[in-house]
Amino acid sequence: MDQKRITILGSTGSIGTQALQVIQRLGYRLEAISANVSVQLAEQQARAFSPRYAVMMDPEAAADLKLRLSDIQTQVLCGMEGLCQIASLPENDLVLNSVVGMIGLEPTLAAIGAGTDVALANKETLVAAGRLVMEAARQNKVRILPVDSEHSAIFQCLQGSPKKEALRKIVLTASGGPFFGKKREELEQVTVKEALRHPNWVMGAKLTIDSSTLMNKGLEVIEASWLFQKPVDDIEVVVHRESVIHSMIEYVDGSCIAQLGVPDMQIPIQYALTYPQRVPSGVKPLSLVDYGKLTFYQPDLETFSCLRVCMDAARMGGLYPCAANAANEEAVALFRADKIRFLQIGELVEKAAFAQRLPLDYCLEDVFWAEREARRFVREHSR
Repeated sequence: MDQKRITILGSTGSIGTQALQVIQRLGYRLEAISANVSVQLAEQQARAFSPRYAVMMDPEAAADLKLRLSDIQTQVLCGMEGLCQIASLPENDLVLNSVVGMIGLEPTLAAIGAGTDVALANKETLVAAGRLVMEAARQNKVRILPVDSEHSAIFQCLQGSPKKEALRKIVLTASGGPFFGKKREELEQVTVKEALRHPNWVMGAKLTIDSSTLMNKGLEVIEASWLFQKPVDDIEVVVHRESVIHSMIEYVDGSCIAQLGVPDMQIPIQYALTYPQRVPSGVKPLSLVDYGKLTFYQPDLETFSCLRVCMDAARMGGLYPCAANAANEEAVALFRADKIRFLQIGELVEKAAFAQRLPLDYCLEDVFWAEREARRFVREHSR
């Protein structure tokens, strides 16, 4: 297998750290890494992989890392400028974007502008500015390779039929999170600690809380709509507690194809890095006998309103998904800081998403404006 040169945006997070394991196993070259404030782990990664660049988003963290790495050749950069610089390195064969939140948009566009394929684990990029990103990818002949287990599953299922018109429906599976089966009155006093107890996956804090509200699944619906060019009404969400079927598709002839595997993110990460090749991953093989049975349920859109809000925002189009996403980022931060209750996340997201009339046609500056306005609305209405 040819050695690829990879840059990882968000190398200290859950996806990033697992991606480094995959890169090490494959023998790929790590060109650059980035992190927010995790200086100690970034130092360990820089010493282990000797990337040309390491970016810290926080200026103090960047200064600290620069001192720590003064004895090696890794160059330390800072902030969004540094993030976009490593995303657009001419040496990159692939950029893995696994940062959390809207911060991932600009470096995604930078990588695309440089003509580099993007392995996308930052769903907010397509949620906030899907039209701009997909248009840029088409113009630059760049592939967007999905990393999320659900979108990777759909991508893999579609390998059997490249004709878009043959696809009738996408079925996204959801674990249901830690509060599956509970009603609103049972969630009044939910704590941050309880929301962080995901039953199947080990993820970062923000993503785990998004899973507990089903916001994560709503964002995935929007992302799938852009990735696979299907309207939201052709995307179904099914709660599948075991997380064995990662997603499935239905063709116009009634045939359904699903991608199955143990819940381990190294499989979709590796497939994005090695595509179109497949190589051994070292992940435990799936045994359906061990599971015994697989279960499926309808999502509760009344209790977990974030999913419904995202689907409504996708139907409206334009900047409405951007506003819903930004409002959620702000609300989740407030919840983690114990400033709002769990159920207020969905309430604030819904109010902020549709608080004002938003343009259906937009440019990059409009995206950032909609983000700021949604965040401001959440802060003002959370008091």
